[in-house]
Amino acid sequence: MSDEDKLEGSIRNILEQKTLKWIFVGGKGGVGKTTCSCSLAAQLSKVRERVLLISTDPAHNISDAFAQKFTKQPTAVNGFSNLFAMEIDSNPAGDGSEFGGLEEMLQNAAQNNGGQGAGGAFGMGKDFLQSIAGGLPGIDEAMSFAEMMKLIDTLDFDVVVFDTAPTGHTLRLLQFPSLLDKAFTKILSLQGMFGPMLNQFSGLLGGGANGANSMGDMMEKLQSTLEVVKKMNAQFKNPDLTTFVCVCIAEFLSLYETERLIQELTKQEIDTHNIIVNQLLYPDKDASGNVVCRKCKSRSGIQGKYLEEIDELYEDFHVTKLPLLETEVRGSENIMKFSERLVNASTDA
Repeated sequence: MSDEDKLEGSIRNILEQKTLKWIFVGGKGGVGKTTCSCSLAAQLSKVRERVLLISTDPAHNISDAFAQKFTKQPTAVNGFSNLFAMEIDSNPAGDGSEFGGLEEMLQNAAQNNGGQGAGGAFGMGKDFLQSIAGGLPGIDEAMSFAEMMKLIDTLDFDVVVFDTAPTGHTLRLLQFPSLLDKAFTKILSLQGMFGPMLNQFSGLLGGGANGANSMGDMMEKLQSTLEVVKKMNAQFKNPDLTTFVCVCIAEFLSLYETERLIQELTKQEIDTHNIIVNQLLYPDKDASGNVVCRKCKSRSGIQGKYLEEIDELYEDFHVTKLPLLETEVRGSENIMKFSERLVNASTDA
């Protein structure tokens, strides 16, 4: 491909795509995902009305990046009028999240049933659902994610940027909608078969009307959650609404993981056409043009080799190249300054 045919090495295409609702930023740990996601959100705040940045990484680095404490509720980012941020844990509530899983839903229904346990009709239904859930690894975590998405969907933001955890966790997170769609559809179809029987035996087994009501309320919540999940699943697979930005560094392990990530995203039908290559070293030179640091020259040469591979492998991607800086990028002012490099990529530090 000639230089004229190469796609622009910036994120302008994302800023110009006003239909985007969900933007995920991810990659191998330690490549600078948080700085890039914060910078992307900062640039989006210039062209979109209300932007939400969410950290789903248990390490939660966006508070450190902006030098401002964020919580599970959207909080305005200092220095911005329309950028908000929040840090959430996508694990079930039992692990410290405010978003409950299937087990919590069952427990709540049991409490609403006046404590009727395994002896009642609700107890039978509870055991039945737990046996199904037990055969679906990750169902509680997926339920927690669905509850989070239901909350976000009710908030008034026109674009949401996710600062995700390292690759494995992120891929699992993106599989949640499909997992829940499959699980809930199965549960609700079986409830149609066994529900009448449970209601019929409710009085005989000591469950009373409460047992039937608790089961019905729980199934109603499952149905409403399923509707959100189906909507989310469709939106994640719609390139007009969702895209994934891969962040990497010019090293073998990072490049290998980026390729694995892109292949998995393709399998899941999630659009990705932007790669950010971060922490590139451009050595200082003397007046004669000679590199003054031998180690810097060696490292730059290694990175150059992988940059050639990236250009060859991802010629149909927008590849943005960012330099390694001498200082950390912290605080709203520094993030906004650094974010300009996503739009006007430069080869100097």
